[in-house]
Amino acid sequence: MQISIELTLTPLQNDFEEHIIKFIKRLRDSKFIVLENPLSTQVYGVYDEVMPFLTKEIKRAFGDMEHVLVYMKMVKSNRSDYEPNF
Repeated sequence: MQISIELTLTPLQNDFEEHIIKFIKRLRDSKFIVLENPLSTQVYGVYDEVMPFLTKEIKRAFGDMEHVLVYMKMVKSNRSDYEPNF
């Protein structure tokens, strides 16, 4: 099953930028479609492949920081080619 996930990593510490950059670079290095905008990063792929990858990367990010939030939204379908028609 295909999924679309929107992630926002929010470190609650002064050196937040370097942690966000490292997290996004690890997502980019994956085999999944990764799209970014100024507020979030989207990851697209097969559920059974994306979820173990994200679990590992989120745990790694949590280990790198003392206080951090991750906001995540998931949709059951690959929406990477979405274009508004209005």
